[in-house]
Amino acid sequence: MIARALCLLLVASTLEAQAATARAQNPVVHDVRALWLQSADYLVKSAAAVPESSYTFRPSPSVRTFGQIIGHVAGSQYAICAMALGEKAPAEDAIETTRTTKGALIEALTQSTAYCQKAYAQCDAAVVKPTKVFDEPGSRLSALLLNASHDSEHYGNLVTYMRVLGMVPPSSQPSK
Repeated sequence: MIARALCLLLVASTLEAQAATARAQNPVVHDVRALWLQSADYLVKSAAAVPESSYTFRPSPSVRTFGQIIGHVAGSQYAICAMALGEKAPAEDAIETTRTTKGALIEALTQSTAYCQKAYAQCDAAVVKPTKVFDEPGSRLSALLLNASHDSEHYGNLVTYMRVLGMVPPSSQPSK
């Protein structure tokens, strides 16, 4: 029993040391990635929680439906993270205009989030490199920050949609 506890403590200490090393080596990317991951996680959880029948919900005729927001975020993540990687960005609206089912939209959101993991895995030295951010000069870091803030902005939209639908958004749910 004591040996098992010591083993768990050793593993936990090792993982914490690895995390501290990652923070120390690339503090800027580490912090930006943490900011993005929170919003990205809430977006995926929101997409999964809302029933498919509510993917066509929009609180006003002039705004996107719930499903269109998920598609917009997925497409934007691909585009902005491509910019952050110095790659050719795909059309930002490609997913929003072609995918309509909950399954297809969640798949696209999950895949775009996985693609962005590569962008947020860059080192601090790499993110100061120049890139074009929607045809304007910027750094890869500026693209990462734009993506994180854009995801947060649209998660805020989804919070309102979910509240109107009588649902509790992921960020307001009790901790488990």
